[in-house]
Parts: sequence; C-alpha cells; structure tokens
Amino acid sequence: MTREVTLTIDGKQVTVPAGTVIVDAARKAGIDIPVFCYHPKMEPVGMCRMCLVEVGRPMRDRATGEPILEEDGSPKIQFGPKLETACTVPVSEGMVVVGLSEKVQAARKDILEFLLTSHPLDCPICDKGGECPLQDLTMAYGPSESRFIYDEKMHLEKHVPLGDLIYLDRERCIQCARCIRFQDEIAGDAVLEFYHRGRHTDVITNSEPGFDSYWSGNTTDICPVGALTTADFRFGARPWELKNAASICTHCPVGCNLTYNTRREAKSGGNVVIKRAMPRQNEEVNELWICDKGRFAYHFAESEERLTQPLVRKNGELTPVDWDEALTLIASQFRNAGERLLTLVGGRLPNEDLFNLKQLTEGLGGKVALHTYMGGGEYVVRHGLSAGSNLGDLGAGDTVMVIASDLEEEAPLWYLRLKQAAERGAKLIVANPRPTKLERYAGEVVRYTYGQELSIFDDLKAKVAGATNLVIFFGSEGLGLAGSKALAAACADLFVSSGHENTKPNNGLVGVWPAANTQGAWELGFTAGADLGAASLLYIVAADPVSDDTAAAEAIQNADFTVVQDLFLSETAALADVVLPAQAQVEREGTFVSGERRLQRFYPIVTAPGQTRPDFDIAAAIGEKLDIELKGRFPSLVFPQICAQVPAFAGLTYQKLAEVHPQWPLVDRSDRYYGGTSYGNQQGLGVHLQAAEAREIPAAPTAPALPEAEIIAVPVTTLYDHGRMVAASPVLQPRLRKPFIRLHPADAQKLKTTDGMTVGLAVDGGPVAPVLVIEDPAVPQGFALVARSMGVPIHQPATFEIRIAETSMA
Repeated sequence: MTREVTLTIDGKQVTVPAGTVIVDAARKAGIDIPVFCYHPKMEPVGMCRMCLVEVGRPMRDRATGEPILEEDGSPKIQFGPKLETACTVPVSEGMVVVGLSEKVQAARKDILEFLLTSHPLDCPICDKGGECPLQDLTMAYGPSESRFIYDEKMHLEKHVPLGDLIYLDRERCIQCARCIRFQDEIAGDAVLEFYHRGRHTDVITNSEPGFDSYWSGNTTDICPVGALTTADFRFGARPWELKNAASICTHCPVGCNLTYNTRREAKSGGNVVIKRAMPRQNEEVNELWICDKGRFAYHFAESEERLTQPLVRKNGELTPVDWDEALTLIASQFRNAGERLLTLVGGRLPNEDLFNLKQLTEGLGGKVALHTYMGGGEYVVRHGLSAGSNLGDLGAGDTVMVIASDLEEEAPLWYLRLKQAAERGAKLIVANPRPTKLERYAGEVVRYTYGQELSIFDDLKAKVAGATNLVIFFGSEGLGLAGSKALAAACADLFVSSGHENTKPNNGLVGVWPAANTQGAWELGFTAGADLGAASLLYIVAADPVSDDTAAAEAIQNADFTVVQDLFLSETAALADVVLPAQAQVEREGTFVSGERRLQRFYPIVTAPGQTRPDFDIAAAIGEKLDIELKGRFPSLVFPQICAQVPAFAGLTYQKLAEVHPQWPLVDRSDRYYGGTSYGNQQGLGVHLQAAEAREIPAAPTAPALPEAEIIAVPVTTLYDHGRMVAASPVLQPRLRKPFIRLHPADAQKLKTTDGMTVGLAVDGGPVAPVLVIEDPAVPQGFALVARSMGVPIHQPATFEIRIAETSMA
C-alpha cells in the first residue's frame, strides 16, 4: 500500500501518496498552480518556471533528528531562500507550500513578461485564441503592459509545415518542449527536437517524411500556445463558436472516446458540420490521446458520394424511388424467404442495428452472418476481459502476449497502452513472423513462419507460466478466417491451461478485430464464414464482400434478389436489386462493444442527409411490412430488448453507460494549461460486459494449410488503408500509400522486379491491380505482404501472379 503524505498548500491541508509532485498535490486539492511545460502524463522538466512557489520544510535537530517545535508545539518551518519549481519537487511530510505570496506573484509576472517579449500579441487572430493557456495565464498573472521595445521583437516563420498534418508558427512557440517530450516519452516516435540555442531555439522535425508519426495531432492538444495547429482545423473556426458532442471512434476495436466540435456555417448551406475531432478522457480506454486516423478521418459523413435515397433496379439500372416502394418490394421478396435468406452484416454496425437485423432475419426463418476475415470471436466471448479490467493496471508480475498483430497499425491505442505496461514492468511477449514496432518494448520476441502459428504454443506455455495476470492479444497477420479462428482456439487453450480465468480482472483474450463493433456482433450471437452462393435471397448491411473477394460478385449475380444497405454505392451495392441509404454513426446514437468487451454509448453529432435512416430503423420498417414487430425510431427502445435477451448485457441501461466517476489526472477545459485542450468526460465511461457462463471450450479447428507456391501472398493490415472512411479525408490524402506488394530482396529478384517498380498483381486468379514493389529484408523469404483494403482483394494466404509491363521493365 502506498504511503500517504500530509502537507499544507496555501493554508489547506492535503494528503496525497508519497512521490506526488507539488503541482499534482495542489491539483487534487483544487488549488491552481500555473504551468506551461508540465503535463501530468509526462516526466517533469522544470523548463518554463511558471510553477515557482515558496516551499517550507519542518526543521529537525541535526544531532537528534527530532523535529524542532515552535512555542505552541507546532513544527518549525524553514523556507528556502529561493523559489522552487512545483512540478519537480516531490511532497514530503509536514511540507508547507505558499503559492500566493507577493514573491511568487512577482515571479510569475516576470516569467510571463519574458515569454511575451517576442510573442506576437495578436490573440484576436490567433488560432488558439479562446482556448490558449498563455492567454489565460497572462490575464490571471501577467503584466498589463510590456517594458520591452516592440521594434526589438523577433519575427520568425509563421506557417512552417512540420508534416502533412501539423503546422508550426515559430513566433508563437515558447519552447516548453511538450511536443518533443510527448513524441519521445508517450508515442515512442522521437521525430521532433530543438534546433539552435537561446532565443534562436526552434522546433524541427528530423524524420522523412516530416513529422512521421501516427500521434502528431496530440501535440496540438497539449501545446500551451498557438504554435502547433492541425491542417484540417487551423483558422477554420473560433472555439467559442463550437458546440461539442460525445462519440466513440469507429476505426478500430479500441473504442477511443471522442468529442466532436461542430458549427453551423453558411459555406455548408447552413448545415451543422464537424470542424474537428478531439480526445475525450477515458483513463481505461484511450487516456487523453487519439491516433491521427481517429482525429482526421471523419469527413466521410459529409461526402458528396453518400447515398441519400432508396434505389431500385429497373430495366437494368438503379433508379431513385421513395421508401414505401423500396420497402414494399423487399417485403414481397422476403415474405416467404425461409432458409433461402442470408443476412450478411459488417462489424461497424452498432449493437442496436445488429439486434434488429438478427431478429428480422430469424423471424423470417433465415440465417445471419458476420462479414469478417478474422474469426475466433466465440473464444473471446467466453474468455474475454471482464469487469474491473484496465490495461493501465498491468505492471510487474503480469504478462501480456501479442501474436499475429502489428498492433500500432491495427489498434494504435493498444500499442501505446502495452508500451506503457512494459515500461511499468509487465512482461511483454511479441510473436510475429516479421518485426513490428512493439518489439522495441518486448521482454521476449518469438519469431515463426507464416502458417506455423500453432507450432510455438508449447514454448509459450513456459513463457506465461507464473504470471499474476495474463492478457493475450491475437490478430490476423497473414491469416484468413479459418486460420485466425484456429489461432484464437490455441490462445484460449494457453490461457486456460496456464491456470488463468477471466473472472479475475486483467485476465483474458482480446481480439484485434478489423472493425469497431466486431466484438459486439460475436456477443450477440453472430457467426462468420457464410457461403453467399448457398443463399438465393441476400440482405447485405454495412459490408462490401465484393471488394474483399471476387467470388462474392458471382454469388450476388446468381442470387434471385439482393438488398444492400450502406453509406455509399459500394462495389457490392452496384450489383444489388435494391439499395437503401443508411445513416452514419455521427448522425445517430447507439452503442459499441470494444475488443476489451467494454460497452460504450455514442451520441448524435450532425443532421443526417437526405432520406437516410439508421439501420435498426430500416430493419424495423421491413419487419412492419412483414408483420414482425421490431422497435424502430429510437435505439433507446431497442437496447432494453438486448439486455433482456443477451445475458452479457443483463442489467445494463443507457443511464449506466452514461455514468462517470473522477479520473486522474483531473482534466477539464477550465484550466487548459494543466492537461491541454482534451475534453473531460461527462457523457459516460462505459461498462464491461459480464463474463460468459463457464462452459467447455469449443473443439479447436484445424489450421488450414498454406497454398502450394514458391512465394505466397499473405494479408497484412495498414492503418491508412484505402477504405471509404479514410480515403474521404482530404488531409490524410498525402499519407495514403499506393497499393503495394512487400517482398524480400531475394524474392523480388526471383520475380524479376525491383524496388519502386509498378507491376500488375493478381491474387488467387482475381483481377489485375497496379501495385508498388517494396523490397524489405524484414519480410520472410517465400512470402509477399499485401495490404488489405488497398485495392487488391485478399482475405487469406493465396497464390499470386506478377505482370510486368514493358514500361516498368524500362
């Protein structure tokens, strides 16, 4: 148990854990000590001197060590001759801190005057105006006028692109080093540094391309001035014009908490639009951070390519119709569907939508299936994390294993969280066929060959033995549906046979799923691996199987009737008989289940376009035509039915999901100098689903054999893929790579290709797509890495053919 220390700050007695620095102790007591360079998530450096305070300590007799007392019996306090930085001084028993004396006030005033000597005093046009710590603290503690001569101010570059996403105003920078330290300490990407010295000190990027990090946007949140701005928001709106609403990121299974800032503006036709995405504090999920994909890939909702009204195929062409005509046609085809009907859903659908779609389909006698290239969800339902679990609690004595996943590319916040767990002393085991960034922090690295994932588990049993807590992350690197399911089964067996059980917090399996609510689909009873060709009636919702598997196109064309429900006219939708326009997540409310089995609620952000409707409501409307009663209009009507029928959801309500409790660090936008401009959480921290009832582990499936070929194409995941949700972001365009095939140099030589060459790639007999050849000695020989969702259909290990044009040969 941590020892407690009692001290006095500005006359108020405070008790905090030993080792706490004065700034944090004051914060916990509701006492403000201003800072610029200090941030509660980073190591203190005492650079800005804004937190100077008077510190007194109890005097002790040097001979006896006994406290020296005043006449009234209280300890005699001795103050040092100089002020001390409250961000670097740990508290001690009996310490007395004074932050309101004239000496302290004068020091703060001097510090601010020095900072403003060459800082532009143009707050009305500064992008940070209205949420600027320097502005706030100058008003509170600074001088009313400057003694320095205006003509002696330094004038520096104003619009320096550190990279594609972040701009630097060198005049505004106060050299607090928060951005540099964040990239080094938190992100593990030391791509920023100081250059020059003294008044000529600048922040520069040392990477190529510039500011090469998935975490760059966070530096703008913690910058205490207007020096760093994002490409999408800079000079786009004033903070006081913005409204905010809570949401959940939809780009991966982590479930990062977001706040969207919105504004109604004339250039958007008077519509409310999203101006920026900001982190919302949840210390058990994303802390105060979000990756750049979650921050910048929100523009898809306002895309002009959105579906806005129902379409029905007439004379071979998809033709706009009203909702009643579309629904009546669907009902006439589905009424006696029975087992001929297959409903295929994507993992980005909220729970309420999944539930209604399942109820509708099963009510008609049909089958439901999850469209995913990654299996094994039934094992996570049984052995996933349960209540009380928090990756932030993992440390010495605990073991975390990551297998078949490049975590920073697939679920970036988990990468950060496991990096921190390793730094706290947890044993991190990373098993993968090729090197990944997480290996920098691993205690043990296990290398295996693609297709041989299961061969390492006997050795892994010894590596995880004796762990106080065990968490296993498994992914789909180089695997398809069957292979990942076999891997999940092996992970479950390892977890159980090593003596662990998920009824204890911080123990269990975590699937690194490809979508935000894939875990929710497993929890609701969906299974994967459906054969589209076996059904004559298809209802495809939030899924695009044609883009992933060319065989799906033939199945849809052979079906008697196909309905597609989506945001865009996807390759699959283009083949449908009826296309229904759905609402995006930012246009409605609902719930997601993260990969850690945390159920979280999101809220409406903007108005839905055209005639779009939420998926659960569309299902209810179809049900009404077919005399199947389903709840529509509001997801709050659907959620109680989920809780009544699915044991893991039992006892939950929207109100419980909206509950919050105090978090550390204490962050709110009333004192942005401390935690930055991230939002506090007043809309809900989420709740872990209940552990599944104990039952036997399903029989482990046999791992599929690799295809026979000298070089085999295997699928991998990259953060910036070419999916609609990412490709619609204008600011992320420079970060989107060309479709590629990554080869070992020896294999590239065998294929007669060279690094940087553009070739035609056909996977498993599919269409030929142009790709860039990348030679990489880290790729295992005999394998070619092909990224998913990059224009090349690949969902499992496959054979491939390279076609070299004469122009490429030249």
